Amino acid sequence: MKTIIFNVFVLMAIIPSLWVALSSNIVHAAFSLLFTLFGIAGLFVLLGADFVGVVQVIIYIGGIMVLIIFGVMMTQGARLSPLSVNLPGRLLAAGLTGIILAVLMVAATHFLWPVGSAPPPPTPASQAIGNLLLGKYLIPFEVASLLLLAALVGAVLIVRHSVRSDLSPSVFIIRRKQRGE
Repeated sequence: MKTIIFNVFVLMAIIPSLWVALSSNIVHAAFSLLFTLFGIAGLFVLLGADFVGVVQVIIYIGGIMVLIIFGVMMTQGARLSPLSVNLPGRLLAAGLTGIILAVLMVAATHFLWPVGSAPPPPTPASQAIGNLLLGKYLIPFEVASLLLLAALVGAVLIVRHSVRSDLSPSVFIIRRKQRGE
């Protein structure tokens, strides 16, 4: 059963990554990157690195992908132009990739690989990380959270100041004169 789940996560990481590289639509590429990152997070969880898998989901999928998608949609609007995938040297890169793939396939199938005993099943590390964060490293953890809070408040104040200056009374007077009121 674990082998089937592993293969599903591998395919979930590989197939959308090809779409990311070959897509001419930046929104489709961003959503494909989302599925690729989710597949990698699943692989982390299967390897016993559950904390890294959850961080992958929260930070990359939850934060960065939302930032990329909203950034593209806010800056481009409805004017999304197709990306050019016609890169110079594409045939050379495809040929070299094919040669490397053939060498790896021959190495994997024709050589005898030593087989050792099965490793013990991975143990989750999130409890140990939580104990360290709330024990030995509590002060640096709280200082980092205060620093992030200060950065967030500063960003809100900067945006609020720029919005307030855009909505000054002179702007409304100019807009009324342009409409003929």
